Amino acid sequence: MFGITASIIAVVIAIVLASFLMLLATRYKRCPSNNIMVIYGKVGGGSSSRCIHGGAAFIVPLIQDHAFLSLEPIQIEVPLRDALSMENIRVNVPSVFTVAIGTDAVTMNNAAIRLLGLPVAAIKKQSEDIIFGQLRQVIASMRIEEINRDRDNFLSKILNSLEPELRKIGLVLINVNITDITDNSGYIEAIGKKAASEAVQQARADVAEQEKMGEIKVAENVREKEVQVAEAHKNQAVGIKAAEREQAIRIAEFEKEQKVGEERAAFGRDIAVKEAEREMRVSVANADAQAKIGEQKAAFQREMEVNDAERDKRIRVAEADARAIEGENTSKAAVAKSQAELKVQEATAYQLAETKTEQSKAAVLEARNLALAKAALADAERVEAQRRAELEAPAKAEKAKTIVEAEAEAEKRRIEAEGEAKAIFARLEAEARGEYEKLRQKGEGLREIVNACGNADAAFRMLMLEHIDQLAKTSAEAISKIKFDKVVVWENGGAGANGKSNTANFLSGMANVLPPMLHTMKDIAGIELPEYLVRINEDEAAQPEPKAAESKPAAAKPEAPKPAEQKPEPPAKG
Repeated sequence: MFGITASIIAVVIAIVLASFLMLLATRYKRCPSNNIMVIYGKVGGGSSSRCIHGGAAFIVPLIQDHAFLSLEPIQIEVPLRDALSMENIRVNVPSVFTVAIGTDAVTMNNAAIRLLGLPVAAIKKQSEDIIFGQLRQVIASMRIEEINRDRDNFLSKILNSLEPELRKIGLVLINVNITDITDNSGYIEAIGKKAASEAVQQARADVAEQEKMGEIKVAENVREKEVQVAEAHKNQAVGIKAAEREQAIRIAEFEKEQKVGEERAAFGRDIAVKEAEREMRVSVANADAQAKIGEQKAAFQREMEVNDAERDKRIRVAEADARAIEGENTSKAAVAKSQAELKVQEATAYQLAETKTEQSKAAVLEARNLALAKAALADAERVEAQRRAELEAPAKAEKAKTIVEAEAEAEKRRIEAEGEAKAIFARLEAEARGEYEKLRQKGEGLREIVNACGNADAAFRMLMLEHIDQLAKTSAEAISKIKFDKVVVWENGGAGANGKSNTANFLSGMANVLPPMLHTMKDIAGIELPEYLVRINEDEAAQPEPKAAESKPAAAKPEAPKPAEQKPEPPAKG
């Protein structure tokens, strides 16, 4: 009998466990990536729902339930017509908007409150009403030329105005596609015709300008060719001198680089020696540090072993105390569980009654808000139709008048511009031909001069002689404006039979020249050398001349150069 009772109890426990596991399996819900799972009911935290994007959650039976919101994009066609711009002109802006439910916490919560359970058509209708109103508001704040020309600015204003309103109902704006922008009055078409006319006129002006530049370029090429022929011989002589000077510079640079290389090699050897010494000191310091670290590690290991032994002792004592307390807590938990189940059932019944009451109140409030919204929309359409009737007649008349006047003014300006362009083209063409003829005649004259003189160098010298008086006059005028404090003249110290000083005369001349030169440097430049240097030079100058110098005639003896200070005379004019 006791065995049968035990078997029945075991079967009941197995059935209860199986039922509990099945309940857990059925109430553990997973959320796909393209949906938002909304858990509503008793969610805690004072919130009406909890939203999960991805992942999973356990739905408490009888207390909570769940539903899904799709994240698939929704395309909304908005055939907006007769929207008033800033100039009170009717504009047609058919567009396609792509929206979807947002995934941030605030937007998901708004979607759970306002869109949960609604079909896609109802969501489209709500979004379309919001888009219509905001799009009209953006168009009313812009001019037609701004809307047509700066599409990026237009789209930016739409996004900034529309996104906050859509987020209030849990939606975000993914894309905006403006299909076309037209108007009933033909204003945009007139703007296009005006732009096309301006482009054609600009193209004709560019063609005329390029033709004029071509003629001028031909004349310039002819003149440059003649100038290059005249300068070719002159550049040849200059090139030879430049090559010699460049060779001397290269030799000096090579010697300088060789010296720098030797200094760098010596500096590198010093650096290598110092680097080796530094590495040796670092190695010694590292060895000392490793020894100290090893001693500290050994002491730390001993302390860790002692601490581990004490920790194991405390753990065993705590485990024994925990096993003793666990038995007491098990009995208390059974009593608390039965009391908690009773309270849960009472709370479930109360929550169900409160939920039904709030749902009925929300349905009544929603019906009233929908009725008020429809009444406000009808009133707005009536006011818009009334204002349209008041403004449409004078606006059309003014539009027709403006179009006629604009077309007449455009035609007048086109005719005037064509006449002015032809006159300018003819004048510039005549001027270019005149310049070309002058340059051609001048080139013929220069060619005859070169042929008459025999070559370009002779012709160049002859032309320079023709202008020598003007060059002299210009040079005299330039020098006349320069002020001189002193003019110092040095003699050459005598010369031999062949016009060159010999060694004895050169040394004697240097001995005689140096003291006056030092005095001159002191008087003019303010440079004063040490007295002993001056005495040496004066002693050398006082020594008797060699016999070879005495045998020569007195006329050949070099004299010391004497500085002569003269006031500059004014240059001759002309």
